[in-house]
Amino acid sequence: MFQNLSDQLQSVFENLSKKGVLSETDVTEVLREIRLALLEADVNLDVVKELTEEIKSQAVGQKVHEALNPAQQIVKIVNTELGNALGGETYEVTYSSTPPTVVLMAGLQGAGKTTTSAKLAKWFKSQGRNPLMVGADLQRPAAVEQLKTLGGQIDVPVFSEPTDPVQVAASAIEEAKNTGRDVVIVDTAGRLAIDAELMEQVRQISDVVNPTHTFLVVDAMTGQDAVSVAKAFHETLELSGVILSKLDGDARGGAALSVKKVVGRPIAFAATGEKLEDFDLFHPDRMASRILGMGDVLTLIEKAEQTFDKEEAEVAAQKMLQGEFTLNDFIAQMQQIKKMGPLSNLMALMPGLPKEVKDVEITDNQVARLEAIVYSMTEQERENPDLIDSSRKARIAAGSGAEPSQVAALLTQFKQMRKMMKKMGGFGTKALKKGSRKGKKGKKGKKGGRVTAKGGRVTPKGTAPNKVEAGAGLTLPGLNSLSTSDIDEIAEKLGIED
Repeated sequence: MFQNLSDQLQSVFENLSKKGVLSETDVTEVLREIRLALLEADVNLDVVKELTEEIKSQAVGQKVHEALNPAQQIVKIVNTELGNALGGETYEVTYSSTPPTVVLMAGLQGAGKTTTSAKLAKWFKSQGRNPLMVGADLQRPAAVEQLKTLGGQIDVPVFSEPTDPVQVAASAIEEAKNTGRDVVIVDTAGRLAIDAELMEQVRQISDVVNPTHTFLVVDAMTGQDAVSVAKAFHETLELSGVILSKLDGDARGGAALSVKKVVGRPIAFAATGEKLEDFDLFHPDRMASRILGMGDVLTLIEKAEQTFDKEEAEVAAQKMLQGEFTLNDFIAQMQQIKKMGPLSNLMALMPGLPKEVKDVEITDNQVARLEAIVYSMTEQERENPDLIDSSRKARIAAGSGAEPSQVAALLTQFKQMRKMMKKMGGFGTKALKKGSRKGKKGKKGKKGGRVTAKGGRVTPKGTAPNKVEAGAGLTLPGLNSLSTSDIDEIAEKLGIED
């Protein structure tokens, strides 16, 4: 969603990083570029002015000019202010002391309110709650049936009756109490535009159910209109927060960056895809980091924790580090990664990747091609790829619909990865052995003395000082500060014999 804004801001900071010292003119130019990027992203004009003023007040200070890396200081300031503009802190979902906790869903027709209600119900289930969805949209044809279909997919019951929306909402609360449901999500009717009848109906439902949370579902693709809609609903309902739908679209991001400053209510949740599981709390600080191209490691870790089987992952990691990783293991891990979502989305969460790499489209078809190649191998070939010669490559290529060169490329990359992981598994082991032996043969002294031969350090010939060779291009800095007893203790824990 923020791709254009992200590209422009990263370009600004890339030019900034080439300057050793920043003058006030440099800062002014940077602020102008940031202002233009925000305006092109359809951010509210008042928000742009406020945001750039906040950045300027900190960026023109003496602290930035005297910093060792002024460009990084500017990036840090912009990152903080973007996070504040997006809401500051992650929304805290509270629960009523006397169940059920009621969540009222409001919004215009077409914003994705009904689907978002089901996504929210699934999220509450993941938190250990027992939600009930309420079909109070009796005006749109088949709205209740749509909700029931979605409810069936996530095993959440739906309550509705052919009376009127206010009565349905009131009866749903009693139904929840009688059936032990501790969260009630009320899906209300929408309109193509804001009108008095819509507002009055939603207000009456709110009065009857007394919601703990009132969320406005906003289509992220609507830009500045989303802010106007949010203001109108907030004047009637006293919103708790906003839920952005279609955050995975190609909208410019103005709604997300404007709604908190204009309405005074945070973005609580965001839908990042069409699937019911593509939904989670909105983290302003993480989104700001992603906009600035700094990745989002925490979200990546959370996705992995939700997807990967812990024991299987530990076994696979151990096999990789021992150099015993096979093509069967490779495919198994690929299947797990696919569950985390599109690979291109995952790459956007990884910090430090060049823009050219992040922009590469990795489709499901490409992953399927890799799987087809591996599945065309015999069990013996998957366990031991070294057996695969040119004739076997031709057979595998024919069986998978690939070219022999593609089979060869996959095998080469796999072997390189396995070799690299094996070296990482032995990272420092060789050096520890050498250090331990040399320490014992060196100058005698008190137990726990430094491992330093007379007049020098423990440094293999041809390596830089204070670095010990350990694998392909990998170094272990600071080993010289370890005592003999320290190294012996580490070696014992790692199972390294003298």
